[in-house]
Amino acid sequence: MKRVLPILALILFITSVIGYFSLKDIYENRESYKEKLIRFHVIANSDSPNDQALKRSVRDRILKKIKDKFNKVSSINESREIILNSLDDIEYIAENEVKSWGKNYDVNVYFGDYNFPTKSYGNFTLPAGKYEAVRVVIGEGKGENWWCVMFPPLCFIDVTHGITNPKVKKELKGLLTDDEYRMIVNAKQGKDVPLKLRFKVVEIIEKSKMKLANMFVSKN
Repeated sequence: MKRVLPILALILFITSVIGYFSLKDIYENRESYKEKLIRFHVIANSDSPNDQALKRSVRDRILKKIKDKFNKVSSINESREIILNSLDDIEYIAENEVKSWGKNYDVNVYFGDYNFPTKSYGNFTLPAGKYEAVRVVIGEGKGENWWCVMFPPLCFIDVTHGITNPKVKKELKGLLTDDEYRMIVNAKQGKDVPLKLRFKVVEIIEKSKMKLANMFVSKN
């Protein structure tokens, strides 16, 4: 029995490790679509009706002005290059729109990786997590935000109806794998894949510990 217990303990440990990394791989595969998307994010100064209307006006002005640059983009790297070369233009467009409304809000434009909560756009949902994004912050940036997908260039197809536009579906299906496409189309608000993963890993480890403890109790 003394020889068997260390072997069983090792087997349980290996099983737990394999289970963890298997689940980790599943999660990472399901998260892979995030690396294929660039989001566009406009944040209002406040939630006042006027500031929210200004946010939408800034959004519309930017999308109208930069639309032609993105219409024929075929890769995310090409999109990144255009974005990096357009940040000053985007800021200038936004600042002019803000001034045309008689406001003196500062406008800041950023491009990087940002955390987003779970968000729905049309009839698909992007789960919470970190995404690459162009972020336009108006004034204090304390108001409700608006977002869309800049790559693939869904913002320029249909701002209002999102993925209900057949062309949007075609763009996404051409970029994502079948599993990735199903992931964002079938995702539900509030579903947190990382949380499920953590619970499952804890479950595997706890079961392994219980089995090992029971073996030692049986021995004694």
